[in-house]
Amino acid sequence: MAQMGRPRTFDRQAAVEQAMFLFWQQGYESTSLSQLKASLGGGISAPSFYAAFGSKEALFREAAQCYLDTFARVTACLWDDGLAPRAAIEQALRQSARMQSDPGHPPGCMVALGCMSAPTAEHAAVAAPLTASRARTRAGFVHCVERGMASGELSAQTDGVALAAVFDSFLSGVAIQARDGVGYAVFDPAITQILRVWDANRVPD
Repeated sequence: MAQMGRPRTFDRQAAVEQAMFLFWQQGYESTSLSQLKASLGGGISAPSFYAAFGSKEALFREAAQCYLDTFARVTACLWDDGLAPRAAIEQALRQSARMQSDPGHPPGCMVALGCMSAPTAEHAAVAAPLTASRARTRAGFVHCVERGMASGELSAQTDGVALAAVFDSFLSGVAIQARDGVGYAVFDPAITQILRVWDANRVPD
């Protein structure tokens, strides 16, 4: 026998995107089920919400994946071996800083701020995709530094892990400052400054 219920009157993908913006702005624990229901498709009932998404946790995972498939792609260039390693790092930093300070969506980075989205051990697994994404970005910076050393651009005495951490830490800091309202006009010259750390490790011509 067919189950009767409130017909879906919302676009499911649009609802996931709306949830993504809400989680991005407020974090996992601070976003209530009632807020999610109110924002999705003009508001849906609890039974309809659970029928569509299963749970708040499941919706967060979908929202996180939506972010990873779109906004988080700004750092994918770290793995593009067609780019010179320094250029790949610069592109990642500038693209990410520009995205994070764009007024068209919540400020900051959902991936970087994900460490605060589900801080308790109970919810740590919920944020696992964001944790994995942060690890991949760190590995991407290491990859670029190692390419620079392998090509002879960077000195063999370069501490590759430390140099990569400089760029990764800078990017994490951008997320906090963007959330505080710092704009790209500040980040742009700051990126120029931070890239001088790479240049200081170059093999002299």
